[in-house]
Amino acid sequence: MGGNSPCASCKLLRRRCAKDCIFAPYFPSDDPHKFAIVHKVFGASNELPVHQRADAVSSLVYEANARVRDPVYGCVGAISYLQNQVSQLQMQLAVAQADILCIQMQHEPAMPSPQMDPQDKSFLVQNSLPQYLNFGSSGNVIQYDSLKRESMFGDMIS
Repeated sequence: MGGNSPCASCKLLRRRCAKDCIFAPYFPSDDPHKFAIVHKVFGASNELPVHQRADAVSSLVYEANARVRDPVYGCVGAISYLQNQVSQLQMQLAVAQADILCIQMQHEPAMPSPQMDPQDKSFLVQNSLPQYLNFGSSGNVIQYDSLKRESMFGDMIS
């Protein structure tokens, strides 16, 4: 930078901004908050190779803002929240897939049970799936036992 307008780093640290200041490209003078928050949380260092500095600054600004918003968890809190959301959506997807399977089973015509090979995977599905379904007294309505549904679809959610 040098000259009239020191970079945000040099301005905050009250230094003379040299022409080859390593902070100047990443912390322009018109955005002093960007360096201030990074410096407050992480301090200032110039130990990174040049090709990694832009990514490091972006990451530091993001993490510093997250730490200011949530001093205890920082960006880990946001990550945990998003992971929880993904888990909930995976569970909803598994439930929807189970509903589709049950509806498909309702609409398929009843077929006589042919002699099945126990190695055949369709044999296993046909013979183990009904134990997870509880056909209610109201005709075609299928009621689920939630514990059985969770154990049946637990592998799909993980």
